[in-house]
Order: sequence, then C-alpha cells, then structure tokens
Amino acid sequence: MELTGTKNVVLVDENDHVLGTMEKLQAHQEGRLHRAFSVIIFNDNDEMLIHKRASDKYHCGGLWTNACCSHPRLNEAVKDAALRRMQEEMGFTTSIEYIGQFIYKTEFENGLIEHELDHLFMGKFNGEPKPNPEEVEDFKYIGIDELKLDIEKSPQNYTVWFKKIVADYVGWNV
Repeated sequence: MELTGTKNVVLVDENDHVLGTMEKLQAHQEGRLHRAFSVIIFNDNDEMLIHKRASDKYHCGGLWTNACCSHPRLNEAVKDAALRRMQEEMGFTTSIEYIGQFIYKTEFENGLIEHELDHLFMGKFNGEPKPNPEEVEDFKYIGIDELKLDIEKSPQNYTVWFKKIVADYVGWNV
C-alpha cells in the first residue's frame, strides 16, 4: 500500500469550514470529511483528458479518473493547490475555472472510506501531458459519448468521484 510521506488533509464541515488537519491515511480509515479538488480538462476537440491512477496508489489504483485530483494543504487556496498538483501529477498547467462542489462518501474494498468535499475546476489544454509515473500509469483524451458508454459498460474501471463528475457536470463549457 503506497502512501507518500505523512501528508495531512484538511478536515472540514459540510459548509467547508476548517475543523483541523489529520494524517491522510487516518482520515481515510475513519471516514472523516476533508477538503479535496478535481480538475476536468478538455481539448479544443471537446475531448476530456483522463488518466489511469498508478496501480500502487493506496486506493483506486489502476482506475481511470479526471485529469487531476488531490487535497489542498492547510491555508492553501484550493485553486492554487489544483494548479500545483496539475503540474506535479500531469506535467502541465493551464488556466482553470471553479464550477462547483459536491460531497461524496464511499467505502472501498480495502476498508478505507473516502469522504470528501470536492471542489471542481475545469480548463482547456491541447498539449501532450508529461505525467509523473508515481501518480499516473496512463492517460488519454476521450470523447464524452465514448466515455459515457464505457462507464456504463465497465463502471468498475473508473473512480467513484469521476463517475459522479461525469454524471453531474459534463456538458458544461469553460
């Protein structure tokens, strides 16, 4: 089970008020609500950039998801964190716009519980990502209709939060 360092997450209430911090693995073991973000990237052909999480991630390894997802640091603006992690995970930056937030909770087969208040950002990028292999196993641009069909056919290949994003937010334009 891979877990980089003793990274903390920011615990929040349902209104995104900070309650403190907790070590990331402990927060997932206890199912504590914490702040997160997800970035959706489209190219000029209206294809979405998705990536396959590294197989040794401590949860959802080997699953396809949105371009970038992670957790901000305490006192770090969520948008700044999203831009930082996009560079660290996918090897590029681009302008992004905030489009909403949602809360979800799910228990994984390994007993960990993901309970996040997820801030959602969207942007455009037409280049070739240079992903960090410790984070990303593969990536591709995919048309929305093809993506939705594949999620319907093989939902087990995608992260829980990404399926929610596709169902609730895809179709919005930057």
